[in-house]
Order: sequence, then structure tokens, then C-alpha cells
Amino acid sequence: MLVLLAVLSGFPASAELSFIFTNAMPTALPRRPNIILILAHGLGYGDLSCYGQTKFQTPNLDRLAAEGVRFTNYAADSMAASPVRAALLLGSDSGHLKQRSNEAVPLGTNEITLAQILKKSGYHTGLIGEWDLGDDASSGAPWKIGFDEFAGYFDSADAENYYSDYIWRYAPKGLLNPTNNQREDFIGREMLYANTGGRRGQYIPDLYTKAAMNFIANNQPDQFNRHRPFFLLLDYATPRPNTAETIRVGNGMQVPTDAPYSAETWPPPERNKAAMIARLDGDIGKLLAQLQKIQQDSNTVIFFSSAGLPKKTGGVDPQFFHSVLATNDLRAPMIVHWPGTISAGQVNGFKWSPQDFLPTAAEIAMTPSPTNITGTSILPALSGQAQTNLPAPN
Repeated sequence: MLVLLAVLSGFPASAELSFIFTNAMPTALPRRPNIILILAHGLGYGDLSCYGQTKFQTPNLDRLAAEGVRFTNYAADSMAASPVRAALLLGSDSGHLKQRSNEAVPLGTNEITLAQILKKSGYHTGLIGEWDLGDDASSGAPWKIGFDEFAGYFDSADAENYYSDYIWRYAPKGLLNPTNNQREDFIGREMLYANTGGRRGQYIPDLYTKAAMNFIANNQPDQFNRHRPFFLLLDYATPRPNTAETIRVGNGMQVPTDAPYSAETWPPPERNKAAMIARLDGDIGKLLAQLQKIQQDSNTVIFFSSAGLPKKTGGVDPQFFHSVLATNDLRAPMIVHWPGTISAGQVNGFKWSPQDFLPTAAEIAMTPSPTNITGTSILPALSGQAQTNLPAPN
């Protein structure tokens, strides 16, 4: 047995992640790519400069689009993030998820997720960030529906606090329980002491990025893990406002600094929003650099989009930066990056939605999708080919 230990920056010294591989592990095909799904929250179609934003720039996301395909007709289908996440992982349209409104509903034991499908086929699976589809005691706990590792928050109320003083984590035999000095899978809340007592020493999105970089480095396909690929769902809260901070000071856009927009005459919440998006863009650049460092950039498919659409809340107005083009426009940004496989510089108007992600990712992973889903693989569109597998119109 080979045990690799990694410590996430920002966690207590005792908070370790353990990655354990055994001889019983499924053997994956070396040519299957890693899959990363990165979600923002409340990021509008017009919030990226590659989608027409002119007041501020997003160079790393622009690069992601320039090296891959930028979709102009991807519809989030819901103002709420929870139904979008459910559709992405279940391959079902909003009609099947009507009960999932703004209030999170745990995933059921009879629902098969993309994480389960990929894990069964030999992928190592990780979830970092907001979950919102079941807490640790529910049937929707991340580790019960296919995720090998989890670090983040179970509901939106916790996830929107950018300076939370705790985090939840699941890591098989990787967490040291200080009460009995035993290694366990889950020990409940882990304190982030840099943020206790009202301090703001650890910005949670920065912690997500560090965790994602460690996950990528420690799970890169190589001879030690039989070239096993990974699937990572990286779910940022950015740029959603913190409701409690909105009530307290009228500006819910929490960010360490409004640089590089401090000199702008925009309202403070709008400066903060632009700074949050710039910080997210910088995080994407760090992830791209990490993939290049370990020579996995051409072996990794990155999907970038947003769960939930912009709202007039937290002191910001979606019309200030033209985040949405019209009040009834449910389109969200969707960029797909796969160097060497997806031709660079594509702009594609093909219409698709979150339900199509599961069958697309499954086909990329060379594994079958469930037969009872409503989504359709858009892999041909990613390759610049005609979609010939569309369902017949009703």
C-alpha cells in the first residue's frame, strides 16, 4: 500500500489529507483524461471580457476560451444554484427537479450521480467548495454519492461567508481526531483559526484554490496510481454576496481588497464585485499553471461555468456591468478547454444546458451514462462537429 500525505495550507497542522491506493483499485485506461468542472456562483454572461465585458478584464478566463471553445447559448435554466448543481450531476432537466427551489433538497439514495459513475469506472473524485445537496447526516452527503474527498460547506448560508472560521472535510483515514488521536474519515467541523474571533486571516476562495492545486498534484495520473484519472468539482461562491454582511454594512461583496479597481468611481459594492471576479480569474490562472507544471494540461478537460445567475442583491445591480443582457436571459458563460483535442478559438452557438454535462463527461471518460436521464452528450459540438445525437422534438 502506498500512502501519500498532503497538508492543505490554511488548515491546522493536524488536518491532513490521505490518499490511499490499494491493489484492489480499478485499473483505468492511461488515455482517459482528467475532468475538472469549475463553477462560479451568480456570475453573469457579460461578466467576462471574452463575453463582452469592457469595464474590467478577465485574462485567464479569456485565455481558457481562446484555447478552447466559448459557448454563447448555454442556458443555466434556473436563477437558483441548487437545481443547476443537481442537473449537472444527475443529467436530468429542471422538470425532474421542480422540488429543488432556492432551498436545498438532499440527493436521494435512488439518484445516480456523475461522481458515482466516474468513480466506478476508475476515476478518483473530489469536491471542493459549496455542496448544497445534502449535509453529513443525509443521503446526499458527498461521500455517499460518489466523492472520494470533500472540503467545503454543506449549504449556501455557510458557503457565502468568505471568512468562515471552520470548514467541513471528508478524507478516508486522512483526518486526525484530536480527542482520540485516531485517523478517521470525518470528524465534523474543522476550525480555521485565522478567522476565529472575527479575524479575517484566511479568504475562503483562496483556500479552495490551494486545496484544488494540492488535489491536482497528488492525484495526477502516473505509474504510482496506475495512471488513474481524476474528476474534480471546484465550486466557488464567487461573486455571490454574503447576506449577513449585506445586512450589516450594505455591501455583501466580501473580498480582501478592491484592487485593482480601488481608484474607480464605481459604487463600493461594484468595485468589490469586479475585484472578486478578478481574483477568481487569477485563481484560474494558478490552476492552469499547476496543470502545466505536472504536464497534465493536455490531458485535462476543464469546464467553466456558473451555478446561479446574477441578482440585484448585496448592494450590486446586474445592470451596472451588464452582467445579464436582458431580465429573461438565462444564459450563463460556458467555456471548455482541452488542448490538443478541442480546436482553439471556437465560438459555438449550440444550445445546451446543465443536464447535458453528465452524458458529455461520461462519454469523455469512455463510460456509459444511465438510460433514464434527459441530457444528451455534446461531445461532437466540443469537437466542432455536427450534433447528430439530438433527441427527436416533441
